Order: sequence, then C-alpha cells, then structure tokens
Amino acid sequence: MRGITLKKGEPVDRALKRLKGKLDSEGIIEEMRRRRAFETPTERQDRKSRAQAKRGRVRWHFAPKKDAAAAEEAGE
Repeated sequence: MRGITLKKGEPVDRALKRLKGKLDSEGIIEEMRRRRAFETPTERQDRKSRAQAKRGRVRWHFAPKKDAAAAEEAGE
C-alpha cells in the first residue's frame, strides 16, 4: 500500500508534497493523467517515440567521453 505517515509536528502541506513526490517518482501521476482520456494508437506511438528519444538523449549525455569519441571516428 502506498502512503506516507505524518511526522510529529509536520505541516500537512509538506506531507502532501512528500506524497506527490513519491507518486511522481513511481510514475503513478503520469499514468493517471494518461488514462484520464482515450489515447488513439497514433498518439500512443508518438508518446512512446518521444520517450525513447528522451532516453536516448539522456544516455548520450551521460556516455563516457571515450565511447563518444570512438563513435565519431566510426562515423556514427
């Protein structure tokens, strides 16, 4: 079961912020927004391709420099 426990003397708004952060890190909020309305197969494909491109950019950004140099030499 997902949830948080209030710490002694903790304001409710801070606890709510912790809960939102936890749900966001698990991807629950994004899934809830996505399921709110019908998604056509084309929209689904576009969403997945955008996510794949974003993962590729992050992977390229954090790639070791020697691998990036080797890829440039190979013409990729």
